[in-house]
Amino acid sequence: MPKRSETSPADRLAGIDYRFRDPGLLVRALTHRSCGSGHYERLEFLGDSLLNFVAAELLYARRPHASEGDLSRLRSRLVRDVTLAEIAIELNLGEHLRLGLGEMKAGGFMRESILADVLEAIIGAIYLDGGFEAARGVVRDLIDRRERELPEAERLKDPKTRLQELLQGAGHELPIYRVVSESGADHIKSFVVECAVGELAPAVTAEAGSRRKAEQAAARIMHKRLLDSTNDATERGD
Repeated sequence: MPKRSETSPADRLAGIDYRFRDPGLLVRALTHRSCGSGHYERLEFLGDSLLNFVAAELLYARRPHASEGDLSRLRSRLVRDVTLAEIAIELNLGEHLRLGLGEMKAGGFMRESILADVLEAIIGAIYLDGGFEAARGVVRDLIDRRERELPEAERLKDPKTRLQELLQGAGHELPIYRVVSESGADHIKSFVVECAVGELAPAVTAEAGSRRKAEQAAARIMHKRLLDSTNDATERGD
């Protein structure tokens, strides 16, 4: 038998300031596809769009000096699966999920992706039940504290972006990445990547389990080296 909550009223969930006029929408939002038809995936699609819009609106209002790129990075951090799953855990949504027997045994009520999806589905269900302003208010309540706790957008940039912007800001050419070596079987591959910035500094290398991760690691090393070099020159008065 699917798992179904008996611990909360049929028309609302603790921690979410909304009471459903149509409790069936809430039931559907809590129903995983492993239960068959009537699951939450269409509601999830709707809720995802609403979540992204309200998060963008909130960031736009609160961070008037942030660039488009910075706003995008901040929004991505705010609406990513790990953040949504954390909110879902705080709301104890896992206790109310309707799961098929196999998914229940596999621990689906604890799975990050499912928790994130069901939170988005609930947002979509609130929109259909009570309209945009009701859904907007719930989303703002859910993400308000996390938006305030976000770091500065600069800290969210990946190492390759930070290195590129550092070089471009000083009028230098972009870095060049080259795979130095690749080893291991497909499931345990290792890549060594070199990052070169011409005459500015000696090339550096880094190793990781994918080319992308190795490039990011090498960029992080080079970025720190260039910053340290700049700081040293400033202290010497060069």
